[in-house]
Amino acid sequence: MKKYFKWFAVATLMLVLAACGNGQSTDKNKTSQSNDSDLYRQVKDKGVLVIGTEGTYAPFTFHDKSGKLTGYDIDVANEVAKRLGLKTEYKETQWDSMFAGLNSKRFDMIANQVGIRPDREKKYDFSKPYTVSKAVVIVNKNNKNIHSFADLKGKKSAQSLTSNFADLAKKNGANIVGVDGFEQAIQLLTSNRVDATINDSLSYLDYKKQKPNAPIKVVAKSDDASKSAFMFRKGSGQLVDKVNQALDDMRKDGTLAKISKKWFGADVSK
Repeated sequence: MKKYFKWFAVATLMLVLAACGNGQSTDKNKTSQSNDSDLYRQVKDKGVLVIGTEGTYAPFTFHDKSGKLTGYDIDVANEVAKRLGLKTEYKETQWDSMFAGLNSKRFDMIANQVGIRPDREKKYDFSKPYTVSKAVVIVNKNNKNIHSFADLKGKKSAQSLTSNFADLAKKNGANIVGVDGFEQAIQLLTSNRVDATINDSLSYLDYKKQKPNAPIKVVAKSDDASKSAFMFRKGSGQLVDKVNQALDDMRKDGTLAKISKKWFGADVSK
């Protein structure tokens, strides 16, 4: 009889432990599977879309003279959130730390001119693009000799030495004059110390918006376009779909073009 009770007690204990173990495993699996797949529901429950951004990258995300966070990306993100019935909360983060911040779930998405690239698409989800830019050849407004990328052969082109634009200028036979950035390149161009610079079309539009009388012009655009979008953790599911729907609606009703023209004087969303 004693042996029977011992056996019964051990069997009962094993069943209890097994039940507890199965319950924990199931709960853990449910938690793991629901982390990002139901992110939209979590965001809706909070009523807040948490967004990572630099806050130091004009005209996309920066602080105006009053200290308010503003910019093209901020306006687009705010409008998307509004259409989803959400408030926005921005967490300003340096670029070098931004992807890690998304991975660690400090925010739900990034709004910071993140370019869509194959290597990133393997690790992250992207919305539909809201910015399209191209490499452009910029010259002094009085220049009559350069009309294409090929015309840069043998000419002086002001470029940041480590940029892709410098590689493109070299590929077309230009003699590179090293500069620290776009502003310095334009200074050399307007003073006729160089013949041209290859740069981003958005940088050119922003500069002309700030200084409409600057004596420069675009004479050629590349065929290849760079597209930027909101970036999410992989598997963010319905949240990405809802953001895309909002962007589609903004494109259809002209809101996206309106925001674009406010910052660049042109529609850079397509």
